[in-house]
Amino acid sequence: MLIRPGLFFMEDLGKKSLLSEKRYGRIKRCYVICEEDEVMKEDFQRYNIEKSPPDEVISIAGAGHMVMLTKTQELCSCLLELSEKY
Repeated sequence: MLIRPGLFFMEDLGKKSLLSEKRYGRIKRCYVICEEDEVMKEDFQRYNIEKSPPDEVISIAGAGHMVMLTKTQELCSCLLELSEKY
């Protein structure tokens, strides 16, 4: 099992974050809802969307937690559409 050593993690916490109010949101963000995700239920996904709204939300019916394995073609189509749009 891979475990991140605690000492290095504590050092990382002390460093200045690259995220700031000024810089946050400069990159367009999209969220893909996986409707059949058993790890992160749809309600929790929608909660995350509400707390940190993306520019666009796309929902893939029948997609499980590993959407790239459960709905490969649909994910590819969504990503292609988003790349053309943004």
